[in-house]
Amino acid sequence: MPVPEAAPTTGTAPTTGAGRNTGTGRTRDAGRTTDARRPGLLGPAARRRTAVLAAAVLLAGTAAGCGGGDDGADADGGTLDELAAQKLTWKPCTPPTAAEGGATAPSPLPDGTKWQCAFMDAPLDYDKPGGDTVELALIRAPARDGAKRIGSLVFNFGGPGGSGISALPSFAPDYAALRTRYDLVSFDPRGVGQSDGVECLDDRELDAFHARDATPDDAGEVTALRDGLKEYADACEERSGKVLPFVGTRNAARDLDLMRRVLGDDKLYYFGISYGTELGGVYAHLFPRRVGRAVFDAVVDPTATAVRGSLGQAKGFQLALRNFARDCLDQGDDCALPGSTPAEIEQFVVDLLARLDERPVRGIGERRLTQTQAANGIAQALYSKEYWRYLEQGLDEADGGNGALLLALSDSMNGRDESGRYTNLQAANAAINCVDDKTRFTAEQVREKLPEFRAASPVFGDFLAWGLLSCGQWPVPGTWDHPDVAAPGAPPILVIGTTGDPATPFAGARAMARALGEGVGIEVTYRGEGHGAYNGGDACVQRIVNAYLLSGKVPASGTVCP
Repeated sequence: MPVPEAAPTTGTAPTTGAGRNTGTGRTRDAGRTTDARRPGLLGPAARRRTAVLAAAVLLAGTAAGCGGGDDGADADGGTLDELAAQKLTWKPCTPPTAAEGGATAPSPLPDGTKWQCAFMDAPLDYDKPGGDTVELALIRAPARDGAKRIGSLVFNFGGPGGSGISALPSFAPDYAALRTRYDLVSFDPRGVGQSDGVECLDDRELDAFHARDATPDDAGEVTALRDGLKEYADACEERSGKVLPFVGTRNAARDLDLMRRVLGDDKLYYFGISYGTELGGVYAHLFPRRVGRAVFDAVVDPTATAVRGSLGQAKGFQLALRNFARDCLDQGDDCALPGSTPAEIEQFVVDLLARLDERPVRGIGERRLTQTQAANGIAQALYSKEYWRYLEQGLDEADGGNGALLLALSDSMNGRDESGRYTNLQAANAAINCVDDKTRFTAEQVREKLPEFRAASPVFGDFLAWGLLSCGQWPVPGTWDHPDVAAPGAPPILVIGTTGDPATPFAGARAMARALGEGVGIEVTYRGEGHGAYNGGDACVQRIVNAYLLSGKVPASGTVCP
């Protein structure tokens, strides 16, 4: 079943299992993922991405040094300076790979400008810059006014695991004003899409994985959940073991600085959304004096532990569901869902999920809608208010025994197209989350946390709590409890929080602004719904961001829109 146009994707909604999906913002093309998107709800990593509830999908030393050079020679005599001197060969873009979502080559922009693609070499291990390399895929659209060009504006749309090669052409109309003075640039981060993408389970195995019960009710179901996660982790190690230790956010931030140099910019001009804000914060910590103008939108709380971040997501998605229920009731008799109060509609959702846990309903073809996939589909639709009408329809139809729409929404979040092919979104999400997050949880620890998670969200609490298991059997140790983003000496960075954001709750923006440091984090509040303010179309937010990126005008911290 096709996903309705303009579905938000990955980016991370809560899925059960793999990582911190924070989503990649909203995507326009069915089946494409972007922080957005966002991968699954569940998992420790939820704290910085938006997790999505995909079936037990893996949701999930501190970054060192400020402004370091990272230019020293290794034992083999190689240096980053040699890689920074490489010349990119820009060519017409080919169609996205299956790992990026497939589809056709990106269409020219309205003014006829064609997209250009290239590959950049980066060290696999930055401690050995003369050793093995990884290829990073880049895409750009040149600035319209070359005489007034500032430089390259690099985008990361979230995930982690979202393909920038796929996302930027989809979102480009939202950023048309910025192309007057910037080349618009994005990339597949290491481990993602064309950039030596992580591979784990095959498509058939992923169908079974995402349909599994992610909220076990007894010892046997706990064992099945852990066995599924172990199978997933073992497949990742078998197929991608060489790159798994090196796909974390700290290395991605160092890739950004190498990319800045290769693109010929003295400073990094950056627009990060969802998980992209965490990546941007780590970059600012490592290279504060190389930050140019930067914007963080749909902000991950960099100070949250795995538990606190997942609890925040539970509350955020529950708040979005409550707002959805109020909106439905405001339609009067046109609301298709049972109940006369938001609490009654929420209870209807709880009851529906409980029934699906016992007996899945028909979905698409021979596939059935399970409880986990339904929760994932609900989370996906809560990323954007424009998607609420599909959520209402999907819940009503699932209650009547037709789970096709909720299953299509879940597929979109998990990166599955109508032919059954998956992107590598979830695999990359798991790999990045688990090499970043140091915490590893046991089933006993999860059980202790369940009452707190259920109090935070009767709908999503169990999924996010059990998602804490996602990295427990990962073959690579984690790096930090939470990233260091302190950036003394960096210029102002706009930090935009949306009050109704389900995936990266509003409080994360204030935490990021404070963590960046006084005079660095400039807080902007958008009073609205959805995951991401700028590409949500708010004129006030766009005016502030455009004035900053194009003219350097810094708003007063604490500015509120609308």
